[in-house]
Amino acid sequence: MARLRIGLAQVNATVGDLAGNSDKVIEWTMRAAEQGARVVVFPEMVLTGYPVEDLALRRSFVDASIARLHSLATELASEGLDGIAVVLGYLDRRTDEEQRVGVPAGAPLDAAAVLHGGQVAIASAKHHLPNYGVFDEYRYFVPGNTLPVFRLTTASGEAVDIAVAICEDLWQDGGPVAVTRQAGATLLVVPNASPYERNKDDVRLALCQRRAREAGAVLAYANMVGGQDELVFDGDSLIVAPDGTLLARGPQFDEALVLADLDLAPADPLLPTGEQRATAADAIMTIERVELAPLSAPDADAPLAAPMIWPRLDDLAEIYGALVLGTRDYVRKNGFGRGSVLIGLSGGIDSALTTTIATDALGADRVNVVLNPGPFSSEHSVADAEDLARRQGVHARVIPIKPMVDGFASSLDLHGIAAENLQARIRGMIWMSLANEEGHLVLACGNKSELATGYSTLYGDAVGAYAPIKDVFKTLVWELARWRNQQATLQGRTPPIPENSISKPPSAELAPGQLDSDSLPDYYTLDPLLDDYVQNDMGSAELVTAGYDPELVERVIRLVDQAEYKRRQYPPGPKITAKNFGRDRRLPITSRWREPRVERQERARPA
Repeated sequence: MARLRIGLAQVNATVGDLAGNSDKVIEWTMRAAEQGARVVVFPEMVLTGYPVEDLALRRSFVDASIARLHSLATELASEGLDGIAVVLGYLDRRTDEEQRVGVPAGAPLDAAAVLHGGQVAIASAKHHLPNYGVFDEYRYFVPGNTLPVFRLTTASGEAVDIAVAICEDLWQDGGPVAVTRQAGATLLVVPNASPYERNKDDVRLALCQRRAREAGAVLAYANMVGGQDELVFDGDSLIVAPDGTLLARGPQFDEALVLADLDLAPADPLLPTGEQRATAADAIMTIERVELAPLSAPDADAPLAAPMIWPRLDDLAEIYGALVLGTRDYVRKNGFGRGSVLIGLSGGIDSALTTTIATDALGADRVNVVLNPGPFSSEHSVADAEDLARRQGVHARVIPIKPMVDGFASSLDLHGIAAENLQARIRGMIWMSLANEEGHLVLACGNKSELATGYSTLYGDAVGAYAPIKDVFKTLVWELARWRNQQATLQGRTPPIPENSISKPPSAELAPGQLDSDSLPDYYTLDPLLDDYVQNDMGSAELVTAGYDPELVERVIRLVDQAEYKRRQYPPGPKITAKNFGRDRRLPITSRWREPRVERQERARPA
């Protein structure tokens, strides 16, 4: 068997920052070389960041990606890293210029390349293009039909064959994975940009184990980490043996170099270099094999002491980690003002959790909260907000809105909802004005239950540039708050959220004695119904069959459908579920479709 040390560099790339991403590749390749790795694998499209969306259709951007790839190969060699095989993703284009109907202009490719010896040794493109959920890759790319295999000489002088597939090629049957066994490769490396969803880590491991068995090869899955608009990439890179044994696993939500020593069967010397045809379940593919020149590279001094397997986060820690990372990277990567945020802190649970996420993401010194007591604010709301500000050490100020409400009332005769919404809009105006004046980013505090039912005020509590709990149902907001306080207690620290903010009945406090329950069903009844209607796309008949009250179903569906125009105007926020409001769920605002009314069917009782 041939011994090979591999490194998976799960790094945080930024879309469009080709120079910065290129520097990151050099830095982490250097780290891998210092640890004796002969192969280092980076995530999908690490050179350009992912997803690039319509930048893929811009010729200048594709040209820049291709040029940067070749200059990166030269730079790696100038740093003495030319003997390391570097596998990374980038944006390429098909070489033929034929234009066909249904093919993106310029035929962009979601590509991967192997850099070695100061050159691009081999390159290929993703075969399976995802077009579901947050993915829209048929809009941007054309599929590849090649399985690249590179032959690398190990420190012991034996050669091994290593195949390359890209992200979705692992998630779909057929294609490159199906022909890996035919190619005789004993290691399959897979650059990925697989976004986080709740519980996806378990699905990901099972998938890698299944594909490793199918390919008859060690499978090395290098995933991106970091936030990009609504998406959060969680890392969790994996290496599994052909029998499914876990050999290495990276951390979640952190950059890391994941190393493993692999014992691989030597390459068959009778297999020729060049191209050969292969048949997958879904296509005729080409196996393209190249042999890398036997260049010197640092060797591992000794075997790794133990498998590099980071511990898994529990469910709530995982969700919270995604929210923190998404918020941190949105502020950091976009370069807003001073890198600070401003939040309207009401004393309720939503703004309390949002502030806590912001403090954990950015540090208390970059978090500013504004308390805006109104005509109907309770004393405990102000006290709870002040208590939270003291606990977390954030910058706080109090600006009562009653004088402003009175000023509007002297010129406008408003009643009911209009008068309530006026208070919310005055608060929103204050937050945006202070943000403009002082260079902060306003964070909206709405949760998924409120967004679903339209329980928010446009240009009021819905203002802001980012919404950290946008994809978090209200019941989960409470769970996360309790979990965060518990973690602080376990660490011997003061819980960041006052208990009263968690335990008191939620209220917008825009009218005397107002409670959320005046307008909405109990959240523990509402949230499961919203999950089935929004995420599982169940219609009214299915919901009633599932046991929901018909009148409640009709009421909730009406609220959700009527609020589509509000959701289109709501800020982006980190995706943590399989279907978030935004990239995942795309419904028309103008639509006359209404779910048919369904009466509860009484079950026949036995005689």
